[in-house]
Amino acid sequence: MSVFTRSRKAAFGGIALAGASALVLAGCAGGDSGGGATSEPVDTRDLTLKIGTILPQTGALAFLGPPEEAGVGLAAADVNAYSETTGLTIDDIVWGDSGDAANNAWQTTSPRLISEGVTAAIGAVSSGVTKLFLDDHVAAGVITFSPANTSAEFTTWDDNGLYWRTAPSDVLQGEVLGNLVAEDGRQNVATIYLNDSYGTGLNQFFTDAFTAAGGTVVASESFNAGDTTFDAQISAVLAEDPDAIVLITFDEVYTIAPALINAGFPGSDLYFVDGNLAQFGESADWPEGASLEGAKGTTPAGPNTPEDFQERLNEWWVGEGNSDLAEFAYANESYDAVVLLALAALAANSTDAADIAGKLQEVSGGTGDGETCTTYEECADIILGGGVADYDGYSGPISFDENGDPTGATIGIFEFDADNMFNRIDL
Repeated sequence: MSVFTRSRKAAFGGIALAGASALVLAGCAGGDSGGGATSEPVDTRDLTLKIGTILPQTGALAFLGPPEEAGVGLAAADVNAYSETTGLTIDDIVWGDSGDAANNAWQTTSPRLISEGVTAAIGAVSSGVTKLFLDDHVAAGVITFSPANTSAEFTTWDDNGLYWRTAPSDVLQGEVLGNLVAEDGRQNVATIYLNDSYGTGLNQFFTDAFTAAGGTVVASESFNAGDTTFDAQISAVLAEDPDAIVLITFDEVYTIAPALINAGFPGSDLYFVDGNLAQFGESADWPEGASLEGAKGTTPAGPNTPEDFQERLNEWWVGEGNSDLAEFAYANESYDAVVLLALAALAANSTDAADIAGKLQEVSGGTGDGETCTTYEECADIILGGGVADYDGYSGPISFDENGDPTGATIGIFEFDADNMFNRIDL
């Protein structure tokens, strides 16, 4: 196996706030919409790419599993539909459960993906879970490509160039959330957060942004993965009489938010994040009468997902014997992860993990010398013709930096209505 390395250094510059709507991290090197660099075309390719998933089918983030698996499956179908032209086929996907840090389903899935010889594993969602198996994947020469990891720790992880993500670091979401809460006129805010790399990092980035905007965090209470009672945290934050509470949790939100509302705290004064932003109105787990009307939340979102793409995602998912998708969070990022892997394999004319990793920055537009394209077919044609493709996908322009982080990303802002269903408001 060839060896591909890249320098690992933080690259958090270039952040700019656009009002209270969304924060866009714009990379310094973007794609060229005309022409781009070229190389000699390769006449024939006969490539079979094997990928697996390590996404949450169980555990605290299980509600995110269906849209992410749908994104992976639909992307693979789109790649295979063009295989007669490209010579690249994605083999049967090895589906696996990441679970969470409490049930440890990843301990079964990760070794299975390695033993079955996948080139790349899509996942995990939880940053804390990915940290538990990432070194094993690096040692085995497997690409780990997360559609949802946001911990800033991965930017400097010693990963031999084998870790990539289509979701932006929580440095970005924390700044968007902090400025949103401040611009909403909140002055004294409390937080309740999960005590892991995701929760502690996002809590700190939110706190930094909110206090820099003139606000005060009056209480900040943590809990551990697997906890089922939160009375102490709830009592502590309510004792400080905050005018808003930020919840940085996973599915613990189904216990914490109703308890706060039942204690007399207005649901409209709650703020949510990507780990718990769900369509509660459709959930049997959400208690009747607990209203979130007016509450807000943030999550990496990219451009607004086209309705026809959501329909295609749902069609693929239902076609696999599942009920309709209730969520679409991180479906875009999951779809784009698979497309990028396929394009990198085409560009490298190889399914070797190190060879693919060596082309991922290029096909994302991160090197700045490609021709912009927005579908797998369009980008594949550019590569087959000897050019350099710059894929701009459903999650945004992407444009990976040398650390495997997207430098073109957007945090969406959402608000709950009277039915406890959220709608995007930053459009």
